[in-house]
Amino acid sequence: MDLRLTGTRAIVTGGTKGIGRAIVELLAAEGASVAFCARTEKDVQAATTRLCADGATATGTAVDVCDAAALRTWVTQAAGELGGIDIVVSNVSALAIGDDVDSWQKTFQTDVLGTVGLIAAAMPELEKSTAGSIVTIASVSGREVDFAAGSYGAAKAAIIHYTQGLAFQLAGKNIRANSVSPGNTYFDGGVWQHIEATNPQLYAQALALNPTGRMAGPDEIARAVVFLASPAASFITGTNLVVDGALTRGVQF
Repeated sequence: MDLRLTGTRAIVTGGTKGIGRAIVELLAAEGASVAFCARTEKDVQAATTRLCADGATATGTAVDVCDAAALRTWVTQAAGELGGIDIVVSNVSALAIGDDVDSWQKTFQTDVLGTVGLIAAAMPELEKSTAGSIVTIASVSGREVDFAAGSYGAAKAAIIHYTQGLAFQLAGKNIRANSVSPGNTYFDGGVWQHIEATNPQLYAQALALNPTGRMAGPDEIARAVVFLASPAASFITGTNLVVDGALTRGVQF
């Protein structure tokens, strides 16, 4: 299938590791020009070097999405470098699973306000695009109560609701908005690798819950994201695509 991404312009937050990195790589492989950000300068430089060496048109910037002014500045700069913005992927998460006040504050600032601020900053460019598309990364924890219930699950549920609202509000402007809810995703340096090493009992329990007998790889989540972001998905808006290997039991109608 031709995703018709050649010549499109995309921005991605949290683009140096895991799912975000896989999204950046796949967008670039499909012909999009990509600007991405992450908090750590060293990781941004390494990812940019690797992507450009592979022939991608990509640029990275160190940005903390909790810094609203810096986030707006990055989006404006990215639009200038790319010549506009067609695709926005909000991927960053604080991954704060605790139920203490600090976890709630970090999660709200990063996951929720980081997403809202990104999309608000990019909206003027999306309104100029003929293929405007927003994809937010939520989680299966936003659909059902699991070990991440509390700040993380509540924030992901809010993101799904927010994205659904955007789809309705922006349909008349030809801007699509969808969310992707990954199940447990394993990658080097990721939370599940850490849990495997520090809490093997929890890791074994989580693995046993999935009837496939494994967790997802970042590339498997990225394929869903890039499809939804692409013009090939031109009549898909307002959906929450669950990519979890049948982990969750809730039925989506």
